[in-house]
Amino acid sequence: MKKVLTIAGSDCSGGAGVQADLKTMAAHGVFGMSVIVSVVAENTARVIDIQDISPRMIEEQIDAVFEDIAPDAVKIGMLSSPECMKAVADKLRQYRPANVVIDPVMFAKNGDPLMDPKSVGALIETVLPFADVLTPNVPEAQYLAGMEIHTPADMETAARKIGALGCKNVLVKGGKNIPGAVDVLFDGETCHRIEIEQIDSTSTHGTGCTLSSAIASNLALGKSVPEAVRLAKEYVTDAIRHAPGLGHGCGPLDHFCRIFNRSESK
Repeated sequence: MKKVLTIAGSDCSGGAGVQADLKTMAAHGVFGMSVIVSVVAENTARVIDIQDISPRMIEEQIDAVFEDIAPDAVKIGMLSSPECMKAVADKLRQYRPANVVIDPVMFAKNGDPLMDPKSVGALIETVLPFADVLTPNVPEAQYLAGMEIHTPADMETAARKIGALGCKNVLVKGGKNIPGAVDVLFDGETCHRIEIEQIDSTSTHGTGCTLSSAIASNLALGKSVPEAVRLAKEYVTDAIRHAPGLGHGCGPLDHFCRIFNRSESK
């Protein structure tokens, strides 16, 4: 059985963060493990508060995983402070895991910040060079590339700029910011546009977490980066399409839509 580790924040409402990651991994048939770096008091409508786990405890969680059940892929999500970033980077340098997927979480779906903008420099310097795949959305890509993004061509330019920071592959996610749900994958040499059906839905809480975890799961299962990205995008689209309609804000996805036939229980 393939194993995947998520290093991310905890979302008490269950739609994003570690909770979404583990659901996604289970749906892909891999064994999911977690290192919690922050506890986030949030729901579908707002972020109330964030409390970081100590760097020492982050390091010890990572040690506990790698000394016993070494993962086949690692997904890294929310790292809200330079101290968290350094702790994770030090352990990535020590263990050198394969298939590292980094989702540079900076904002919640409702626009609330999950990272101090002053920490972006630390993220670029300490963590991003370990990324086999980096998955910024448009607002995050604008921060990282230092430019505005309005078109798929802008996405390609940004992806190349971000790739120059040391990432092997960069996936800039268009989402609702770009018509046609266009994503751009830069493989270090060429940009590839990935288009799929765009669903008009407010149930998008945790889509970035889910996508990056699905990519990591598919890489652990032996898929190439382009194939892992394509399969992950299809999975997220299905999960949005079958979203349960929970919450008063940006609702969660149905991570197990391909496993359970919800219509049978209605």
